[in-house]
Amino acid sequence: MLTHTGTRGIETERLVLRPFRYEDGGDMLKNWISDPNIQSMISEPIYSTTEEVAALLDKYISSYENDNYYRWAVVKKDTLECIGQIAIFLVDEKNHWCEIEYCIGSAFHRQGFASEATKAIRDFAFFEVNFHKMQVCHKEHNAASKGVILKCGFTYEGTLRDYFCMDGKYVSRCFYSMLKSEWEGRAVDR
Repeated sequence: MLTHTGTRGIETERLVLRPFRYEDGGDMLKNWISDPNIQSMISEPIYSTTEEVAALLDKYISSYENDNYYRWAVVKKDTLECIGQIAIFLVDEKNHWCEIEYCIGSAFHRQGFASEATKAIRDFAFFEVNFHKMQVCHKEHNAASKGVILKCGFTYEGTLRDYFCMDGKYVSRCFYSMLKSEWEGRAVDR
């Protein structure tokens, strides 16, 4: 049985994961949401105005009323800058599984922030919400995301070939997962 808590604050060594606030809009525009390369990796639209971002934040913030809605701003502790987002965006209530997605601005890549945030949400999902299984995926050409997923201990499950059509080209989607029983046996990186 799932024990939903909604999106609540989580701290890691270098990050604060917390619900989005309207004042995050400027950092979002600066750090990722207007970047076509970042947004294409997660199949999200590009936002280029403060009004567009405010409308998106309206959606996020109003959804926090639901106890099974999970979306965090990824904030650096030392600067309080919002550098990305992480979410549990699919929740299967009947079968007790979820999918996680993450996005970190390119200026903050290769510094371990995505892995740090993903491990924190993975642990939260299993320990606090009691999911049986968590899955995560990446587009076949996103080697950096594959590295994050493997570093966080997920197991490769398979590839859905030609899953997306992007700019007239087909792109496959690679899936990974972890069971709660596997997570419980991984005391090393928690």
